[in-house]
Amino acid sequence: MKLALAQNNYHLGNFNLNAQKIIANIEQAKSAGASLVILAHQSVSGAAPQDLLCSKAFMNQQQQAIQQIAQNCHGISCVVGVQNQNGDNAVLLLKNGQSTPLRLKEGYLASNNILLVNAQDIDDLSGAIKGGLTFALAAKPFEWDKHDQLYASLSQLAMNTQSSLVFVNQVGAQTDLVFEGAAKFFDEKGQLKKELKSFEEDFALIDLEEIQQAQPLQNKPASIAKIHDALVLGIKDFFQKLGLEKALVGLSGGIDSAVVCALACKALGKDRVLGVLMPSKYSTDHSVKDALDLANNLGCTHHIVPIEPATNAFETMLQGVFAGKAPDVTEENIQARCRAVVLMAISNKLGNVLLNTSNKSEAAVGYGTLYGDLCGALSVLGDVYKTQVYELARYINCEQELIPANTLSKAPSAELRPGQKDSDSLPEYDILDKLVYQHLEEGKDFEELLAAGFDEALVRRTLQMLTNAEFKRQQVGPILKVSKRSFGTDRKVPIVAKQVL
Repeated sequence: MKLALAQNNYHLGNFNLNAQKIIANIEQAKSAGASLVILAHQSVSGAAPQDLLCSKAFMNQQQQAIQQIAQNCHGISCVVGVQNQNGDNAVLLLKNGQSTPLRLKEGYLASNNILLVNAQDIDDLSGAIKGGLTFALAAKPFEWDKHDQLYASLSQLAMNTQSSLVFVNQVGAQTDLVFEGAAKFFDEKGQLKKELKSFEEDFALIDLEEIQQAQPLQNKPASIAKIHDALVLGIKDFFQKLGLEKALVGLSGGIDSAVVCALACKALGKDRVLGVLMPSKYSTDHSVKDALDLANNLGCTHHIVPIEPATNAFETMLQGVFAGKAPDVTEENIQARCRAVVLMAISNKLGNVLLNTSNKSEAAVGYGTLYGDLCGALSVLGDVYKTQVYELARYINCEQELIPANTLSKAPSAELRPGQKDSDSLPEYDILDKLVYQHLEEGKDFEELLAAGFDEALVRRTLQMLTNAEFKRQQVGPILKVSKRSFGTDRKVPIVAKQVL
């Protein structure tokens, strides 16, 4: 008996497109002699519909699409996960024009947005494979720090139930959520026997007899390469599914904007990315050169728009109001906001959509200017720590130098005052990132962070900055999620909450 694993990049709410993809899979599987097509959870609607489930039109169209797909299931069956109007999950067996719900299995994975059903409940599959067969249908976003745990859980489930396991997940990006795909087949010993592509559409036939004789495959652990591919797919699908044409990136000569520009060129093509350099009187010659070298290396169009005339104008305009006040961070923020005005004006005039270049380390402690460098329709690196940004840059450069070597080697700086460095205001990133990660992702509180060896003053200061910056984070565009706890999607904290240690 043959099964077909169908891994499609669906478009949320685009029922016609989604149904067409599924029906094409059914025809392909039928032609190959397969008995059953297995689809991911939320394949008909697209992943994470959220409050769209409250829309009668949305639910009616989903039901119509299910019926359309079922009408194409003659001589073959289809298993698909859906979400109902009340938010409940269900797995449907589509066969001979009919839709029948299957009984869900309980367990750890079932509470993790993965629906489990026993293939033995399907008449045609009863006894089809020795030891039984479990289907795991998922709409589970990619999370680099839970990637290996998911693999281990699937393998362990197969061993615990002493049955083979088919795992089919969503692939593609829906706003801030990115899905890896990577459908898998485990035998009853928990050995991986088949795996589909990561971050791409794919289709595979599995002969239930032949697969038992196949050599086990090695797990592909989480890596910076997977984070890179997830971000590229996130940018690509954000533009494609919204019908957007071109991207805009402010280039400072720093590592964050360089990585975002490189990712955008990879996702969209160099001809669809515009870089804009906006030097101020504090910008160093090497930063301008680094930004120019980056644009030339990537082959994307670029413009240079100096902001000194604008900042001078604002300082002149505000002289009366600021009389008697010494220059401080206010003047630095004016520079950042002048750059935002330039970028948004270009976006309005040319139609290029601005990408935010701030990283997770900066977002955590509020190191960014609201309505300045925090502008952008999509936050590409908002779930990527600064130390990981450097890893991404090195990965991008693994075949040829696209990001200038000087960008990687120089000390990070916002260049908003003479000789400024990030370390003037923040702890070193290798320390900050470890502290924030252990607090956010691992859930360690004040005492546990002290026990982990962090300096008490550093912990107090960092957690205070984390609390104080909430009002900024809630005004930033959607953040591409690549970890188990991203800002926005996974962390909901009231802005006015008092710090709790």
